[in-house]
Amino acid sequence: MHNIAILGCGRISESHVAAIEKVDQLRLVACCDILEDRAAATAAKTGCKAYTDYSAMLRDESIDLVALCTPSGLHPAHAITAAEAGVNVLSEKPLGTSLAEVDRAIAACDRAGVLYMEVKQNRLNPTIVLLRQALEAGRFGRIHMITSNVLWTRPQDYYDMAPWRGTWEFDGGCLANQAAHYVDMVQWMGGSVEQVYSLSSTLGRRIEAEDTISVGLKFRNGAIGNINVSVLTYPRNLEGSITIMGDRGTAKIGGVAMNKVEIWDFDAPHRMDEQLDSVSYDPKSVYGGGHYVLYSRIPGFLNKAEGLYGFVSAREGRKTVEVLERAYGTYKRLG
Repeated sequence: MHNIAILGCGRISESHVAAIEKVDQLRLVACCDILEDRAAATAAKTGCKAYTDYSAMLRDESIDLVALCTPSGLHPAHAITAAEAGVNVLSEKPLGTSLAEVDRAIAACDRAGVLYMEVKQNRLNPTIVLLRQALEAGRFGRIHMITSNVLWTRPQDYYDMAPWRGTWEFDGGCLANQAAHYVDMVQWMGGSVEQVYSLSSTLGRRIEAEDTISVGLKFRNGAIGNINVSVLTYPRNLEGSITIMGDRGTAKIGGVAMNKVEIWDFDAPHRMDEQLDSVSYDPKSVYGGGHYVLYSRIPGFLNKAEGLYGFVSAREGRKTVEVLERAYGTYKRLG
């Protein structure tokens, strides 16, 4: 049995709680939030112990892993505190809003010898698993372009729920928040990124950061990438997709959360094509397959089992933060 704690009892923590409850080898023993009523509500629902002091929770409880469900800008500092207490870390996406701070957290976890992982559950979507298999099998040939669209809607009420939302320090805009998984997907499929440019605007929401952005990338292999994101889509979430185009194949995984195979055209058939009728699904939310698919693998990660698919280390996750920082750097320079 592995003991889990949650830091931050806001909206996303509910997905963690629901997932933990479904895994027999995991037990939620504690939760913490600076707002006492939030921590108390989570404790009442789950039977875990509520805290408002993070350090006290780490000191007083026997914890194998803490899930960071706090604002993105606080993730690195919270990871460092856990590392100093000898506790493994699972951070919500993205790992932070500053690459330098993320690197400090990685170094702290390395010194302490603890695991530092990031929530990237969309890598475990059956549609994405199939897409990755096609990529690794070389079915696309030479890749020319990778595109991703995240065309969702977030009303002003969403941002008004918490003062940190949409701020540069703690959150970032739609690219860093809503599209973090899609930035990860594009760089994971495309490989090393050489150049990043962006055009961005804040058109319809009262926030510091952007609500609409287009990012252009050039990969080391010469391929071009593009990520388009908006939270102003009317009247509802429209699309969450990734498309890969090569000289031997084209595939698009679409739907609202990369949950549906929309295009699957290759120059030759393959045994994996037999899965096409079974991998698409209807997600309950834009979180795709949900946090359970990740938490079901956490016992293996904590037991340090080898070769477990879905393990995303902080070193891998920092690649997303690097793209975000470079994209936002372009935006800020160009005004």
